[in-house]
Amino acid sequence: MTRTLSELDFSGKRAFVRVDFNAPMQDGAITDDTRIQAALPTLRAILNSGGSAVVASHRGRPKGEIVEDLRMAPIATHLQVLLGEKVVVKHVADVAGNEAQAAASGLKSGQVLVLENLRFDAGETANDSELSSALASLADCFVQDAFGTCHRAHASTAGVPSLMKEKAAGLLLQKEMDAFHHAFAKPERPLVAIIGGAKVSDKIVVLENLLDKVDEVLIGGGMAYTFLRAQGIGIGASLCEEDRLDTARSVLEQCENRGIKLHLPSDHVCADRFAEDAEIRVQSPMVPDGWMGLDIGPETQKRYAEVISAAGTVVWNGPMGVFEMEPFRAGTACIASAVAESDCMSVVGGGDSVAAIKLVGASEKVSHISTGGGAFLEMLEGKELPGIGAL
Repeated sequence: MTRTLSELDFSGKRAFVRVDFNAPMQDGAITDDTRIQAALPTLRAILNSGGSAVVASHRGRPKGEIVEDLRMAPIATHLQVLLGEKVVVKHVADVAGNEAQAAASGLKSGQVLVLENLRFDAGETANDSELSSALASLADCFVQDAFGTCHRAHASTAGVPSLMKEKAAGLLLQKEMDAFHHAFAKPERPLVAIIGGAKVSDKIVVLENLLDKVDEVLIGGGMAYTFLRAQGIGIGASLCEEDRLDTARSVLEQCENRGIKLHLPSDHVCADRFAEDAEIRVQSPMVPDGWMGLDIGPETQKRYAEVISAAGTVVWNGPMGVFEMEPFRAGTACIASAVAESDCMSVVGGGDSVAAIKLVGASEKVSHISTGGGAFLEMLEGKELPGIGAL
């Protein structure tokens, strides 16, 4: 059983806190501090309990090299602003060497030390035992609060906690785990999964894992056309994974045998080419030859919204169309609005799904928006994440 933050005594202790401060920056300025803000409750809880925090994160993919634009100094400066002048935030241009060791040992209760970008050391992504040991020696206990990296077996996510006796989930990670538990272990019925995206191959493990849990499945995005082709419905020039037709048929058969309602688009926003300025028409039920389906049509939007409004629990991953192009955004936006307006318990994850929720201004109306893309997907696949397993 993973321990919670309240189960650790931080008084007079240093906590190694793995956070996800991989915030986007432009011209040296942070353009979105959502990930930094998300870690503040955990950091404040540790500091208010008389502890200090050694904060560790990666930024970008420097691949073991020092990349000046990916340093943690601007992040530390911003963290100081967010925590306020009463909290001392220090920064070292060192991952786990002598400078980091000295700064950590001199840390006083209520203070924060931000380490340099973990991925400047190649040992981070290699889960190197020496780096894990060096990082573990910086603190007395470990707190995992970077759900977005928990699917990686890296030194800071798996190696360090394996060496430390005192360890717990941070408040952000706890929220992620609680949301999944609520959605799948004790769901309000019916439980509806909304699965979108381009390819069946990307989501097949998700679908197979969900089949013994859900009551209904709404399929959208490019992957829907592989399912439609598998049923003998014309899809024109739409995206189709010919090598996954048998997989799609198997999923359809399993749903029928288990009494799960699997919904597929019945009309389509079609384009004569893959472009924002393409000629567009709505077609039903087939996509004409030479045309491609790039979003679910109005009829499908209405039908899917009705299923969502009657749901007790909704889990959503993946867009309904080519969301990044404005003419093919309506389907995903409609689903976002339907999820927000429903009284259901809702869990949303994946970049496009989260972006859609924000686009329609519905972030406050969703029960839980996941902070992890790949980690969220692997949780949906039923996998144990290394960063959680290590706790």
